[in-house]
Amino acid sequence: HCFKFVLENYFYELSIFNVPNLQFTEEKLGQAEKTELDAHLENLLSKAECTKLWTEKIMKQTEVLLQPNPNARIEEFVYEKLDRKAPSRMNNPELLGQYMIDAGNEFGPGTAYGNALIKCGETQKRIGTADRELIQTSAINFLTPLRNFIEGDYKTITKERKLLQNKRLDLDAAKTRLKKAKVAEARAASEQEVRITQSEFDRQAEITRLLLEGISSTHAHHLRCLNDFVEAQMTYYAQCYQYMLDLQKQLGSFPSTFLSNNNQSSTTPVQSVSTPSVLASASASLPSVSNSIVTSGLSELKSSSGSRKARVLYDYDAANSSELSLLADEVITVYSIPGMDSDWLMGERGNQKGKVPITYLELLN
Repeated sequence: HCFKFVLENYFYELSIFNVPNLQFTEEKLGQAEKTELDAHLENLLSKAECTKLWTEKIMKQTEVLLQPNPNARIEEFVYEKLDRKAPSRMNNPELLGQYMIDAGNEFGPGTAYGNALIKCGETQKRIGTADRELIQTSAINFLTPLRNFIEGDYKTITKERKLLQNKRLDLDAAKTRLKKAKVAEARAASEQEVRITQSEFDRQAEITRLLLEGISSTHAHHLRCLNDFVEAQMTYYAQCYQYMLDLQKQLGSFPSTFLSNNNQSSTTPVQSVSTPSVLASASASLPSVSNSIVTSGLSELKSSSGSRKARVLYDYDAANSSELSLLADEVITVYSIPGMDSDWLMGERGNQKGKVPITYLELLN
């Protein structure tokens, strides 16, 4: 009984000093009534929380999409907090492009593979530049508005909502004291307190409601930002497509070993020969328009024992001294020798002479 008396007096003294935590505890324990917010305000609060939750998820995943490297994201975040500019580094497409260009120069720009590597590298670097533009545009037009909402508007809403919660606890505590007041003077003082706290609560509820109703405007603003993000992506992918289309046109139907391997099931096996290189023998079995053109003119060369002019389609690096190196777009003289392999012709350029693969040539009229 003594313990119960002391505890009741302790809670009474706390209630006199208007401690919100006591009111909150009593509400949780079911010992005090709670003033409920109106349904409209509750719906607005729920909408704000939902907006904050999904805005954070979309923002973070967009950052991952634009910069998959977590270390780079952390570095950018640190520099941003320090209000310093992050050091400029090559992105992945630019780095790959530079490796390809360096490798192409090492192998030789005059060789087929080296020339193709350089062209691919230049395209990769252009894609890297487009990627930088996408990141910059998306950060300004999409990520920044989302971040401003999380770090600005929603923080203000959270602050005012916390004030509303405290005002509600003050009001409920005043109502509790009014119920417990037995003396007339105490009841009058409690009634005055309830009127004051009710007025403060209503005023704070109105402030919070006005802020929460701005969420609809936030959605409209984020919609415009989303359209800007989609447009930036569309521009980026259109640029990448155009770059790759141009690269494909530059490379054309460039003969290579892997293309031949992909078509082995539909072509006749290539017989092994002693002098031609692996690349030339593989490309000789590749069906292509240029191959059909050469084959149609080849019969004339075989039967007439004459010579024809031919334009070189691709660079070719001679595998040994019996072959002739070629440069794309040059014109050489070609002819056939009895008993020569059908995939090869003799080529002449001034005083230079050697075997050349027919798949690298376009016979001229």
